[in-house]
Amino acid sequence: SSLIAYCLDERRDTHHADRNFAGDRSSLPYIRISLDSADWNNDTDLELEIDNYQPSPSPPPSPPPAITSDEMFATLVDMGFPLEMIARAIQENGPGADTSVIIDTISKYSSNCEAGSSKSKTIDHFLAMGFDEEKVIKAIQEHGEDNMEEIANALVSCAAEKLPEVKEEDDIDWSESDDEDDEKDPGSSLANGSQLRSLMKMGFSHLEASLALERCGEDESLADLADFICAAQMARESDEFHTDPEERKPSHDVKKRRIEPTREPKDTQLVRLPNPMIGFGVPNEPGGITHRSLPPSVRGPPYFYYENVALAPKGVWETFSRHLYDIAPEFVDSKYICAAARKRGYIHNLPISNRFEIQPPPKYTVQEAFPLSKRWWPTWDPRTKLNCILTVTASAQLTFRIRKALEAHTGEPPDHVKKYVIEECRRWNLVWVGETKTAPLEADEMENLLGYPRNHTRGGGMSRSERFKSLGNSFQVDTVAYHLSVLKPLYPKGINVLSLFTGIGGGEVALHRLQIPMRVVVSVEISEINRSILKDFWKQTNQKGELVEFSDVQRVTKDKIKELMKRYGGFDLVIGGSPCNNLAGGNRVTRNGLDGDKSVLFYEYCRILESVRELTEEMRGS
Repeated sequence: SSLIAYCLDERRDTHHADRNFAGDRSSLPYIRISLDSADWNNDTDLELEIDNYQPSPSPPPSPPPAITSDEMFATLVDMGFPLEMIARAIQENGPGADTSVIIDTISKYSSNCEAGSSKSKTIDHFLAMGFDEEKVIKAIQEHGEDNMEEIANALVSCAAEKLPEVKEEDDIDWSESDDEDDEKDPGSSLANGSQLRSLMKMGFSHLEASLALERCGEDESLADLADFICAAQMARESDEFHTDPEERKPSHDVKKRRIEPTREPKDTQLVRLPNPMIGFGVPNEPGGITHRSLPPSVRGPPYFYYENVALAPKGVWETFSRHLYDIAPEFVDSKYICAAARKRGYIHNLPISNRFEIQPPPKYTVQEAFPLSKRWWPTWDPRTKLNCILTVTASAQLTFRIRKALEAHTGEPPDHVKKYVIEECRRWNLVWVGETKTAPLEADEMENLLGYPRNHTRGGGMSRSERFKSLGNSFQVDTVAYHLSVLKPLYPKGINVLSLFTGIGGGEVALHRLQIPMRVVVSVEISEINRSILKDFWKQTNQKGELVEFSDVQRVTKDKIKELMKRYGGFDLVIGGSPCNNLAGGNRVTRNGLDGDKSVLFYEYCRILESVRELTEEMRGS
């Protein structure tokens, strides 16, 4: 009875959420629930593992039947059946009934519902695509439920007619940006207006479209602008649903050390994102830059390498550059190196000539990375690259809706279905696994795209959603290795590394794959799970050097750095990327730039780097 009461309550909650959700329903998180063991105060995982369910102890000889009903319930939810029907079927047949019997019973309910309303399938089809229910019913009445294409055209036309008027630039609220935008080209408003309207027709909000144009530039293609907004939406969901409770806790005992940024002068030249985003050059594109001018004080070792998201709020990269010796950032989108996009900026003092690609080189297209998908990949899906690998993944309900939308048509689907399917595939990085079947990437496939060894994040108590989170926040190894490759001839006998905000060890994996011996790695990483991943990698790859791990970057004092440098003879490379929680384009709640409680840790990177440089000079002079 408690199971049934929960299902009915959940059904009401889901219905309420659907009515109040302003976007595409497919982007709602999907949660598999273990009823008795779920921690209702913990929203860190999109998935509460049913496999980890442990019933309360009961006397022998037989286990309680709740396990069977719980597993059956989770399975049926996975298959996309409505919660209310599942509860009703379990009540009718009993919790000990076979799963196939429950499915047959639910199918009877569905048949009865279809008999009562012949239009329900058509309505559900268009509701799943995000159209308003009232308009869908009106279009069906006008065109008949069998005329799917005419219904779709009517709905699209209606949406286009009711688009909100595009505001003048002075009316747009730019309050979430760091400064007012003084760099807008007045002559570009007409072209931008056209792209703005196109993005709004695709269902994006005025603010999302405007910010995408601001960050990506007026020359960016409509497809890339849409990809940016989708990635931002996913990043927002990632920040909301994947925040580690440990990371939320304020740090104690140690006063936050922070180099206070100065206010940008109004005439400061903004850092512009290049198009194409290939930095000083990438392996597959001609015309790379091989020489640049660095301030004399930072030429040569100790080398440093800093990474963060390219699409940060305005003024952030100027601050990064100013605090890192006024070195201009190198912006690279990893889609020019591998099969997945990842727009990142890098500030470093490494040489840039004689770079070379890691071997074996990464797969350059999705079809090369996943050859089994070639058989099913439709000709009307033009994707050859995936979007940025993030920390959330699509639900089973979404892939079920896509399958039903495709199965409703014989042969090639009509244009409106193609558009719907491709938009969802782009948004959620879905790949083709059957004629009408799409699926989200699994963690091992993400590892492949990001350049990590297979099973790098698997096991050791790490859940599926934790793997997604760690991989979504990691380096793209092939890109980083391309930049670090210049160190190989400089350190043939090995390199000493200070690794800040290590994550799952992307820098260490890059050095290993470049066959640069690591004599010592001092790693600073707050996540215990990520520290265990690096430790396992260190053992499994038979590293000969020493791995030293710290948990809190704020506790790495200058005295501790001096002690470590004296013990190991200094550091040759300081590598890391501070948290981007408050910088990511999708974070509309705490996207407050370098004043955010996570992204402010950038100044800890600067503090430690400056300490290493000062102590190195002292060691050289003594």
